[in-house]
Amino acid sequence: MIARRQQVALALTAVLAGGAACQAQHHEAAPRAGRPAPAPARGFTLVASGDVLPHSSIIDRARFDGGGGRYDFRPMLAGVKPIVSRADLALCHMETVYGENGDYTGYPVFKSPPEVAQGLAATGYDGCSTASNHSLDDGAAGIGRTLDTLDRAGVRHAGSARTEAEAHTVTILQAGPAKVAHLAYTYDTNGIPMPAGEPWAVNLIDPGRIVADARAARQAGADVVVVSLHWGTEWQDEPDRQQLDLARTLTASRTGGRPDIDLILGTHAHVPQAYEKVNGTWVIYGMGDQIAGEMYNQQGVQDPRGDQSTLGRFTFAPPARPGGRWEVTRAEFIPQMFDVDAGRVVDLNRAIDQGAGLQGVRDRIRDVVLGRGAAKDGLVMGK
Repeated sequence: MIARRQQVALALTAVLAGGAACQAQHHEAAPRAGRPAPAPARGFTLVASGDVLPHSSIIDRARFDGGGGRYDFRPMLAGVKPIVSRADLALCHMETVYGENGDYTGYPVFKSPPEVAQGLAATGYDGCSTASNHSLDDGAAGIGRTLDTLDRAGVRHAGSARTEAEAHTVTILQAGPAKVAHLAYTYDTNGIPMPAGEPWAVNLIDPGRIVADARAARQAGADVVVVSLHWGTEWQDEPDRQQLDLARTLTASRTGGRPDIDLILGTHAHVPQAYEKVNGTWVIYGMGDQIAGEMYNQQGVQDPRGDQSTLGRFTFAPPARPGGRWEVTRAEFIPQMFDVDAGRVVDLNRAIDQGAGLQGVRDRIRDVVLGRGAAKDGLVMGK
Protein backbone atom coordinates (compact mmCIF):
# COMPACT_ATOMS: atom_id res chain seq x y z
CA MET A 1 0.00 0.00 0.00
CA ILE A 2 2.86 2.38 0.86
CA ALA A 3 4.55 1.67 -2.48
CA ARG A 4 1.23 2.32 -4.28
CA ARG A 5 0.84 5.65 -2.47
CA GLN A 6 4.37 6.61 -3.46
CA GLN A 7 3.66 5.76 -7.08
CA VAL A 8 0.51 7.86 -7.00
CA ALA A 9 2.38 10.73 -5.36
CA LEU A 10 5.17 10.55 -7.95
CA ALA A 11 2.64 10.50 -10.77
CA LEU A 12 0.82 13.49 -9.31
CA THR A 13 4.12 15.33 -8.93
CA ALA A 14 4.94 14.65 -12.57
CA VAL A 15 1.55 15.95 -13.70
CA LEU A 16 1.90 19.10 -11.62
CA ALA A 17 5.47 19.63 -12.85
CA GLY A 18 4.30 19.22 -16.44
CA GLY A 19 1.54 21.74 -15.90
CA ALA A 20 3.94 24.17 -14.31
CA ALA A 21 6.32 23.76 -17.25
CA CYS A 22 3.53 24.56 -19.71
CA GLN A 23 2.60 27.64 -17.71
CA ALA A 24 6.22 28.73 -17.60
CA GLN A 25 6.50 28.39 -21.36
CA HIS A 26 3.33 30.44 -21.80
CA HIS A 27 4.58 33.20 -19.50
CA GLU A 28 7.97 33.23 -21.18
CA ALA A 29 6.31 33.73 -24.55
CA ALA A 30 4.04 36.47 -23.26
CA PRO A 31 5.45 37.97 -20.02
CA ARG A 32 3.19 40.23 -18.03
CA ALA A 33 4.22 43.86 -18.23
CA GLY A 34 6.40 44.92 -15.32
CA ARG A 35 7.03 41.37 -14.06
CA PRO A 36 10.77 40.54 -13.75
CA ALA A 37 12.09 37.56 -15.68
CA PRO A 38 12.40 34.43 -13.52
CA ALA A 39 15.85 33.75 -12.11
CA PRO A 40 17.71 30.91 -13.84
CA ALA A 41 17.72 27.60 -12.00
CA ARG A 42 20.81 27.16 -9.82
CA GLY A 43 23.22 24.27 -10.06
CA PHE A 44 25.48 22.87 -7.34
CA THR A 45 29.05 21.78 -6.64
CA LEU A 46 30.05 18.37 -5.31
CA VAL A 47 33.45 17.65 -3.75
CA ALA A 48 34.66 14.12 -3.02
CA SER A 49 37.83 12.76 -1.40
CA GLY A 50 39.55 9.44 -0.78
CA ASP A 51 40.19 6.97 2.00
CA VAL A 52 40.34 8.07 5.63
CA LEU A 53 42.56 5.30 7.00
CA PRO A 54 44.04 6.14 10.42
CA HIS A 55 47.03 3.95 11.20
CA SER A 56 48.39 3.77 14.74
CA SER A 57 50.79 6.64 14.06
CA ILE A 58 47.86 8.82 12.97
CA ILE A 59 45.88 7.93 16.07
CA ASP A 60 48.88 8.83 18.24
CA ARG A 61 49.31 12.10 16.37
CA ALA A 62 45.68 13.09 17.01
CA ARG A 63 45.96 12.55 20.78
CA PHE A 64 46.30 15.97 22.36
CA ASP A 65 46.19 15.62 26.13
CA GLY A 66 49.20 13.53 26.97
CA GLY A 67 47.51 10.17 26.60
CA GLY A 68 44.28 10.81 28.48
CA GLY A 69 42.16 9.38 25.69
CA ARG A 70 41.07 12.57 23.92
CA TYR A 71 41.66 13.09 20.23
CA ASP A 72 41.26 15.89 17.72
CA PHE A 73 41.41 15.24 13.99
CA ARG A 74 40.34 18.71 12.92
CA PRO A 75 43.91 20.06 12.53
CA MET A 76 44.73 17.19 10.16
CA LEU A 77 42.03 18.30 7.76
CA ALA A 78 42.28 22.07 8.17
CA GLY A 79 44.29 22.43 4.96
CA VAL A 80 41.38 21.30 2.78
CA LYS A 81 38.57 22.83 4.82
CA PRO A 82 38.33 25.90 2.52
CA ILE A 83 37.65 23.62 -0.45
CA VAL A 84 35.38 21.15 1.30
CA SER A 85 33.29 23.63 3.25
CA ARG A 86 32.52 25.76 0.19
CA ALA A 87 30.95 22.88 -1.73
CA ASP A 88 27.19 22.43 -1.77
CA LEU A 89 27.82 18.74 -1.05
CA ALA A 90 31.02 17.12 0.21
CA LEU A 91 31.54 13.34 0.40
CA CYS A 92 34.37 11.39 2.03
CA HIS A 93 35.25 7.71 2.38
CA MET A 94 35.43 6.42 5.97
CA GLU A 95 37.35 3.22 5.43
CA THR A 96 37.63 2.07 9.03
CA VAL A 97 35.16 1.47 11.85
CA TYR A 98 35.29 3.18 15.22
CA GLY A 99 36.37 1.60 18.48
CA GLU A 100 35.45 2.66 22.03
CA ASN A 101 36.98 3.31 25.44
CA GLY A 102 40.51 3.65 24.11
CA ASP A 103 40.42 0.36 22.18
CA TYR A 104 41.89 1.80 18.99
CA THR A 105 44.09 -0.06 16.53
CA GLY A 106 45.76 0.42 13.18
CA TYR A 107 46.85 -2.07 10.54
CA PRO A 108 45.86 -4.83 9.92
CA VAL A 109 42.56 -4.71 11.89
CA PHE A 110 41.46 -1.10 12.24
CA LYS A 111 39.44 0.53 15.01
CA SER A 112 39.64 4.31 14.92
CA PRO A 113 38.77 6.91 17.57
CA PRO A 114 35.21 8.21 17.14
CA GLU A 115 36.57 11.77 17.13
CA VAL A 116 37.40 11.19 13.46
CA ALA A 117 33.71 11.82 12.73
CA GLN A 118 33.83 15.16 14.54
CA GLY A 119 36.84 16.15 12.46
CA LEU A 120 35.06 15.27 9.23
CA ALA A 121 31.97 17.24 10.24
CA ALA A 122 34.03 20.28 11.26
CA THR A 123 35.81 20.22 7.90
CA GLY A 124 32.49 20.42 6.09
CA TYR A 125 31.79 16.86 4.98
CA ASP A 126 28.10 16.08 4.60
CA GLY A 127 28.34 12.34 4.05
CA CYS A 128 30.74 9.40 3.82
CA SER A 129 30.78 6.04 2.11
CA THR A 130 31.36 3.29 4.68
CA ALA A 131 31.59 0.14 2.52
CA SER A 132 35.19 -1.12 2.48
CA ASN A 133 37.28 -4.21 2.99
CA HIS A 134 37.64 -3.08 6.63
CA SER A 135 33.92 -2.58 7.32
CA LEU A 136 33.76 -5.81 9.36
CA ASP A 137 37.03 -5.43 11.26
CA ASP A 138 34.98 -5.34 14.49
CA GLY A 139 31.88 -7.14 13.28
CA ALA A 140 28.37 -5.80 13.59
CA ALA A 141 29.30 -3.90 16.76
CA GLY A 142 31.89 -1.90 14.84
CA ILE A 143 29.36 -0.97 12.17
CA GLY A 144 26.85 0.07 14.81
CA ARG A 145 29.31 2.28 16.69
CA THR A 146 30.53 3.87 13.48
CA LEU A 147 27.11 4.75 12.11
CA ASP A 148 25.87 5.92 15.52
CA THR A 149 28.89 8.20 15.79
CA LEU A 150 28.47 9.62 12.30
CA ASP A 151 24.80 10.27 13.07
CA ARG A 152 25.71 12.22 16.21
CA ALA A 153 28.23 14.25 14.24
CA GLY A 154 25.65 15.06 11.57
CA VAL A 155 27.51 13.17 8.83
CA ARG A 156 25.32 11.00 6.60
CA HIS A 157 26.53 7.58 5.46
CA ALA A 158 26.01 4.90 2.83
CA GLY A 159 27.37 1.40 2.30
CA SER A 160 26.87 -0.36 5.65
CA ALA A 161 23.84 -0.76 7.88
CA ARG A 162 22.65 -1.54 11.39
CA THR A 163 19.29 -2.98 10.36
CA GLU A 164 17.79 -4.54 7.26
CA ALA A 165 15.45 -1.58 6.89
CA GLU A 166 18.41 0.80 6.90
CA ALA A 167 20.18 -1.36 4.33
CA HIS A 168 17.25 -0.87 1.96
CA THR A 169 16.87 2.86 2.59
CA VAL A 170 18.36 5.24 0.04
CA THR A 171 20.69 7.91 1.44
CA ILE A 172 19.55 11.18 -0.13
CA LEU A 173 21.33 14.46 0.58
CA GLN A 174 20.39 18.00 -0.38
CA ALA A 175 22.85 19.81 -2.64
CA GLY A 176 21.58 23.30 -3.31
CA PRO A 177 18.33 22.76 -5.23
CA ALA A 178 19.07 19.10 -6.04
CA LYS A 179 18.48 15.82 -4.22
CA VAL A 180 21.55 13.59 -4.49
CA ALA A 181 21.44 9.86 -3.76
CA HIS A 182 24.67 8.37 -2.41
CA LEU A 183 25.19 4.61 -2.88
CA ALA A 184 28.32 2.70 -1.81
CA TYR A 185 29.73 -0.80 -2.30
CA THR A 186 32.95 -2.76 -1.69
CA TYR A 187 34.64 -5.61 -3.53
CA ASP A 188 35.10 -7.67 -0.32
CA THR A 189 35.44 -7.55 3.46
CA ASN A 190 38.88 -9.23 3.66
CA GLY A 191 37.21 -12.62 3.78
CA ILE A 192 35.34 -11.83 7.00
CA PRO A 193 31.81 -13.26 6.67
CA MET A 194 28.75 -11.14 7.21
CA PRO A 195 27.44 -11.19 10.80
CA ALA A 196 25.09 -14.09 11.49
CA GLY A 197 21.62 -13.27 10.23
CA GLU A 198 22.79 -9.94 8.75
CA PRO A 199 23.68 -10.56 5.09
CA TRP A 200 22.81 -6.92 4.41
CA ALA A 201 25.39 -5.44 6.83
CA VAL A 202 27.80 -4.29 4.08
CA ASN A 203 27.01 -3.65 0.43
CA LEU A 204 29.09 -5.83 -1.90
CA ILE A 205 29.74 -4.94 -5.52
CA ASP A 206 27.23 -6.57 -7.84
CA PRO A 207 26.46 -4.79 -11.12
CA GLY A 208 22.82 -5.84 -11.25
CA ARG A 209 22.17 -4.75 -7.70
CA ILE A 210 23.93 -1.41 -8.17
CA VAL A 211 21.80 -0.59 -11.21
CA ALA A 212 18.63 -1.67 -9.40
CA ASP A 213 19.55 0.49 -6.40
CA ALA A 214 20.28 3.45 -8.66
CA ARG A 215 16.89 3.13 -10.31
CA ALA A 216 15.20 2.82 -6.93
CA ALA A 217 17.00 5.98 -5.81
CA ARG A 218 15.71 7.81 -8.85
CA GLN A 219 12.18 6.64 -8.08
CA ALA A 220 12.64 7.87 -4.52
CA GLY A 221 13.16 11.38 -5.87
CA ALA A 222 16.91 11.63 -6.51
CA ASP A 223 17.92 14.16 -9.17
CA VAL A 224 21.51 12.88 -9.21
CA VAL A 225 22.82 9.41 -8.33
CA VAL A 226 26.41 9.09 -7.07
CA VAL A 227 28.00 5.66 -6.59
CA SER A 228 31.08 5.10 -4.40
CA LEU A 229 33.05 1.93 -5.21
CA HIS A 230 35.80 0.41 -3.06
CA TRP A 231 37.59 -1.50 -5.81
CA GLY A 232 40.76 -1.96 -7.83
CA THR A 233 44.26 -3.30 -7.26
CA GLU A 234 46.30 -1.82 -4.43
CA TRP A 235 49.37 0.21 -5.42
CA GLN A 236 48.46 0.15 -9.10
CA ASP A 237 48.29 3.55 -10.80
CA GLU A 238 46.29 2.14 -13.70
CA PRO A 239 42.71 0.97 -13.18
CA ASP A 240 42.47 -2.80 -13.47
CA ARG A 241 40.23 -4.82 -15.78
CA GLN A 242 37.43 -5.14 -13.22
CA GLN A 243 37.30 -1.38 -12.77
CA LEU A 244 37.26 -0.71 -16.50
CA ASP A 245 34.60 -3.32 -17.22
CA LEU A 246 32.38 -2.33 -14.31
CA ALA A 247 32.65 1.37 -15.17
CA ARG A 248 31.52 0.66 -18.72
CA THR A 249 28.63 -1.51 -17.55
CA LEU A 250 27.32 0.93 -14.96
CA THR A 251 27.63 4.05 -17.07
CA ALA A 252 25.88 2.35 -20.00
CA SER A 253 22.76 1.62 -17.93
CA ARG A 254 19.86 3.88 -18.86
CA THR A 255 16.18 4.25 -18.11
CA GLY A 256 14.10 6.12 -20.65
CA GLY A 257 17.27 7.33 -22.33
CA ARG A 258 18.59 8.90 -19.09
CA PRO A 259 21.70 7.42 -17.41
CA ASP A 260 20.91 5.66 -14.16
CA ILE A 261 24.20 6.77 -12.57
CA ASP A 262 25.62 10.29 -12.76
CA LEU A 263 29.03 9.98 -11.09
CA ILE A 264 31.33 7.18 -9.86
CA LEU A 265 33.83 7.74 -7.04
CA GLY A 266 36.56 5.14 -6.52
CA THR A 267 38.65 4.29 -3.46
CA HIS A 268 40.89 1.47 -2.11
CA ALA A 269 44.04 1.43 -4.31
CA HIS A 270 46.01 3.68 -1.86
CA VAL A 271 47.33 5.68 -4.82
CA PRO A 272 45.73 8.25 -7.12
CA GLN A 273 44.27 6.81 -10.29
CA ALA A 274 42.86 8.29 -13.47
CA TYR A 275 39.66 10.22 -14.01
CA GLU A 276 37.79 9.32 -17.18
CA LYS A 277 34.52 10.16 -18.90
CA VAL A 278 32.89 6.83 -19.78
CA ASN A 279 29.67 6.74 -21.79
CA GLY A 280 29.22 10.41 -20.96
CA THR A 281 29.61 9.93 -17.17
CA TRP A 282 32.62 10.92 -15.07
CA VAL A 283 34.43 8.09 -13.29
CA ILE A 284 37.20 8.53 -10.72
CA TYR A 285 38.93 5.17 -10.61
CA GLY A 286 40.79 6.04 -7.42
CA MET A 287 41.20 9.16 -5.31
CA GLY A 288 43.97 7.76 -3.10
CA ASP A 289 44.31 7.97 0.69
CA GLN A 290 43.42 11.32 2.19
CA ILE A 291 44.60 10.32 5.68
CA ALA A 292 47.01 7.43 6.25
CA GLY A 293 50.20 6.68 8.13
CA GLU A 294 53.47 5.49 6.66
CA MET A 295 52.37 3.27 3.77
CA TYR A 296 54.29 0.18 2.66
CA ASN A 297 53.62 -1.39 -0.71
CA GLN A 298 53.34 -5.07 -1.53
CA GLN A 299 57.13 -5.39 -1.59
CA GLY A 300 57.32 -4.07 1.96
CA VAL A 301 58.88 -0.79 0.86
CA GLN A 302 57.62 2.53 2.18
CA ASP A 303 55.86 4.15 -0.76
CA PRO A 304 55.16 7.91 -0.72
CA ARG A 305 52.35 7.45 -3.25
CA GLY A 306 50.30 6.08 -0.34
CA ASP A 307 50.02 9.60 1.05
CA GLN A 308 49.03 11.24 -2.24
CA SER A 309 45.45 11.76 -3.36
CA THR A 310 43.00 14.04 -5.10
CA LEU A 311 39.81 15.88 -4.36
CA GLY A 312 37.30 15.68 -7.18
CA ARG A 313 35.07 18.71 -7.71
CA PHE A 314 32.13 18.65 -10.11
CA THR A 315 29.77 21.45 -10.98
CA PHE A 316 26.29 20.26 -11.96
CA ALA A 317 23.77 22.31 -13.93
CA PRO A 318 20.02 21.66 -13.85
CA PRO A 319 18.43 19.82 -16.77
CA ALA A 320 17.52 21.73 -19.88
CA ARG A 321 14.07 20.12 -19.82
CA PRO A 322 11.93 18.58 -17.05
CA GLY A 323 12.99 15.02 -16.33
CA GLY A 324 16.35 15.47 -18.07
CA ARG A 325 19.81 14.84 -16.67
CA TRP A 326 21.70 17.18 -14.38
CA GLU A 327 24.84 17.73 -16.44
CA VAL A 328 28.41 18.19 -15.22
CA THR A 329 29.48 21.52 -16.68
CA ARG A 330 32.89 21.66 -14.98
CA ALA A 331 35.10 18.78 -13.80
CA GLU A 332 38.16 19.45 -11.65
CA PHE A 333 40.75 17.56 -9.64
CA ILE A 334 42.72 19.12 -6.80
CA PRO A 335 45.99 17.35 -5.89
CA GLN A 336 46.72 16.84 -2.21
CA MET A 337 49.01 14.82 0.05
CA PHE A 338 49.21 13.81 3.68
CA ASP A 339 52.32 15.15 5.35
CA VAL A 340 53.08 12.33 7.79
CA ASP A 341 55.71 14.32 9.69
CA ALA A 342 53.41 17.31 10.22
CA GLY A 343 50.27 15.19 10.58
CA ARG A 344 48.12 17.18 8.18
CA VAL A 345 46.54 17.10 4.74
CA VAL A 346 48.23 19.50 2.33
CA ASP A 347 46.53 21.23 -0.61
CA LEU A 348 49.47 20.96 -3.00
CA ASN A 349 48.57 23.91 -5.21
CA ARG A 350 48.23 26.20 -2.23
CA ALA A 351 51.44 24.91 -0.65
CA ILE A 352 53.37 25.46 -3.90
CA ASP A 353 51.97 28.98 -4.19
CA GLN A 354 53.36 29.59 -0.69
CA GLY A 355 56.83 28.40 -1.68
CA ALA A 356 56.85 24.67 -0.90
CA GLY A 357 58.99 22.64 -3.29
CA LEU A 358 56.34 20.06 -4.07
CA GLN A 359 55.95 20.57 -7.82
CA GLY A 360 57.24 17.08 -8.55
CA VAL A 361 54.58 15.45 -6.35
CA ARG A 362 51.82 17.58 -7.84
CA ASP A 363 52.95 16.92 -11.40
CA ARG A 364 53.11 13.16 -10.84
CA ILE A 365 49.53 13.17 -9.54
CA ARG A 366 48.44 15.32 -12.49
CA ASP A 367 49.99 12.94 -15.00
CA VAL A 368 48.27 9.92 -13.45
CA VAL A 369 44.88 11.64 -13.22
CA LEU A 370 45.03 12.72 -16.87
CA GLY A 371 46.53 9.42 -18.03
CA ARG A 372 43.37 8.19 -19.76
CA GLY A 373 42.70 11.32 -21.76
CA ALA A 374 40.37 13.18 -19.40
CA ALA A 375 41.78 16.55 -20.46
CA LYS A 376 40.13 16.24 -23.86
CA ASP A 377 36.77 15.90 -22.09
CA GLY A 378 37.38 19.07 -20.08
CA LEU A 379 38.95 17.87 -16.81
CA VAL A 380 41.16 20.61 -15.34
CA MET A 381 43.29 21.02 -12.24
CA GLY A 382 41.41 23.24 -9.82
CA LYS A 383 42.37 25.35 -6.85
